Amino acid sequence: MTFPLVRMRRLRKTEALRRLVAETVLDPGDFIYPMFVCPGQDVCQPIGSMPGVNRYSIDALVEECRKVADLGVPGVILFGIPEKKDALGTEGYSPNGIIARAVRAVKKALPGLIVICDVCLCEYTSHGHCGVLDKGRVHNDATLELLAKAAVTYAKAGCDIVAPSDMMDGRVIEIREGLDEAGLEETPILSYAAKYASAFYGPFREAADSAPQEGDRKGYQMDPPNFREAMREVALDVEEGADMLMVKPALPYLDVLAAVRAEYDHPLAAYQVSGEFAMIKAAGQMGWVDEERVVLESLTAIKRAGADFILTYFALDAARLLGGRA
Repeated sequence: MTFPLVRMRRLRKTEALRRLVAETVLDPGDFIYPMFVCPGQDVCQPIGSMPGVNRYSIDALVEECRKVADLGVPGVILFGIPEKKDALGTEGYSPNGIIARAVRAVKKALPGLIVICDVCLCEYTSHGHCGVLDKGRVHNDATLELLAKAAVTYAKAGCDIVAPSDMMDGRVIEIREGLDEAGLEETPILSYAAKYASAFYGPFREAADSAPQEGDRKGYQMDPPNFREAMREVALDVEEGADMLMVKPALPYLDVLAAVRAEYDHPLAAYQVSGEFAMIKAAGQMGWVDEERVVLESLTAIKRAGADFILTYFALDAARLLGGRA
């Protein structure tokens, strides 16, 4: 049947009708809030390129996490800024490092809040790369042992999920074996399975002080033109035992996200990264877009493409807009 019997606008005429037939519905429970933890006491340091996002000392981080929980956001993912850096990123896997101490503090105060730990060395190495450097290049196999050590350290501290973001080949199986050998076989792995060498990471590198001192990460992160390669990366991580999968960034790679959703039944995440956040914030502050509407529309698009949950710096703002409790 066609017009005039069929009138598609009938179900769009009121807000109540539009909500009733909405195919994709956002909820605060869909979000994970990325947070940056740094040394010191009572520190809440604004990040210039990410308005409203801060670095927190551990005591301040715990208090901010209370707000996260009160808004109905189920969890956070932690990134650390260490007191000192070295060539091997030692602070990244030290039991007394910034992340291990932060995990213990958050889980003690808020045992029900999901704590995910990013597993990578870029924030902890003096050169800013995601692994061990050998003649100017990241040595894949030498890096794997250190990544597994970091994952075990975070799991022993009490984190709920470890999330390798380094893009070394074989990291998932190495981490799985390390966790299992340490008696941590119930700790799940959320793999950054398709992580692109994106220009959208700039503000994060300011926030985490993690920009490479020389060169770039194109030798290990994925090349943006490639789609089939992403599907191979995901397949390999599934074979190695990843419990959950992630596509990063989100909006520029919705085609990849949708394809992974169609192919795999694993829980699937997408990361709305710092550059996506910063662009929306900047355009909103200039009055060029309605920030609140763009935030919810962009997150809805990511969920519609197939994400079960979304890592986003808008997690708290979006939760409030959706009627979060705080």
